[in-house]
Parts: sequence; structure tokens; C-alpha cells
Amino acid sequence: MLRPTLLDFSRRERQIMDILYRLGRATAAQVLAEMPGRPSYSTVRTQLRVLERKGHVRHEVVGLRYVYSPVVSREKAQQFALRHLVETFFGGSAEDAVAALLTGVGPRIRREGLERLSSLIEKAQRLGVKS
Repeated sequence: MLRPTLLDFSRRERQIMDILYRLGRATAAQVLAEMPGRPSYSTVRTQLRVLERKGHVRHEVVGLRYVYSPVVSREKAQQFALRHLVETFFGGSAEDAVAALLTGVGPRIRREGLERLSSLIEKAQRLGVKS
């Protein structure tokens, strides 16, 4: 299970996790090469150790290097974060969260996205919605 600290990432920790999710796995040097603002190598190594201690990344030794990868898949992390967001800001109501997105509170949804949502809603109605 994901730890609650998932939502307590520092800016640098979020950047590192984004890079690891994008690359799948990476050394500290590879993470550094992708980092905006060019932190020092030792800063990146320290942040990776902190993320590992928190349980968000793990490493394997390959030759003389540590290769880091996320412990939890991006999809699982998204599900956890979305569930937390809906519970915290929308009283657990997925409908209110979707309504907020559709009424312009969040980023605009393109026509293709609306068609996909409509198709998913129709499918959920056919399969029977969980109460």
C-alpha cells in the first residue's frame, strides 16, 4: 500500500519521481541530466536516498552504479492520488470532481476527451454502477 507521504513530496522529489516514471529506471547521473535547474549530483543522490527511505523508490546495483526505479507503478500512484483528492476536496464524490472538470474549474477537455468520457459513462451504465 502507498504511504500517505506520497502527497508530501518536495518539489525536487516530485521532479525525480516524474523522471523515474518517464524513464522506468535510472542512475543518479541520468536523473541529474533530466532535472530542471541543475541541482548538484550530491543533491540528487541525497534525494534518491530519501525517496528510498520513504519507500517510494528502490535500487539495484549494476556494476558500480545504483539504478533506481519506482516501487509503485505510475497507475497505482495516480489511483491513490486521485482517490485522496476526491475524498479530501470533493467529499468523496466522484461526480462532483468530474463536474468541476467539466465546468471549467480545471483544464479544458478536448472533444476527443469528452467523447471518451461519454463512452465510459455509457459502458458503466450498461454494466451497472456500483453503489
